[in-house]
Amino acid sequence: MHSFFNWHKLKSQTSQCPKRVPLSIIAIAWLGGTLATATLAMVGNSLAVMMILGSFGASCLLIFAYPASPFAQPRNVIGGHVIATFTGLVFMTLFGIHWWSMAMAVGTAIALMLLCRMPHPPAGSNPLIVMLGAVKWGFLITPTLLGAIVLVIVALIYNNLGKNRQYPTYWW
Repeated sequence: MHSFFNWHKLKSQTSQCPKRVPLSIIAIAWLGGTLATATLAMVGNSLAVMMILGSFGASCLLIFAYPASPFAQPRNVIGGHVIATFTGLVFMTLFGIHWWSMAMAVGTAIALMLLCRMPHPPAGSNPLIVMLGAVKWGFLITPTLLGAIVLVIVALIYNNLGKNRQYPTYWW
């Protein structure tokens, strides 16, 4: 009898675990993530609006540890977050908050980010954040859009300090 799922694939190893990134990159990523999150919090406090979105922490990992990654580019960070949050809001508005509407919203957000050539993996959680928080449409502007823009602005400044660093690798 032929099985559809090959269990032997789970125990085979096709490659080695990647080496740890250099300590200098770890330090740069730590400081970048700290500065970006602090900036979001300070801007939010000064404007009396929420600027923190849970998925922004994962965005900081990409933007500051792997700034050359396609997933870390400005169009992906901003576009991915906006597309995914918008998708979550649409599904919540049309269908309510159910296990199946959350699942469909995540799948649809993934497909739309890929279709628009703006995949940003951390944004894949935004439909769940939207629905679990039962947020209003204003969430699309703050924290999503404005927060993603602030992250990119911090990355533009921080990731271009020094002669061996450049961000972004492309804009559009």
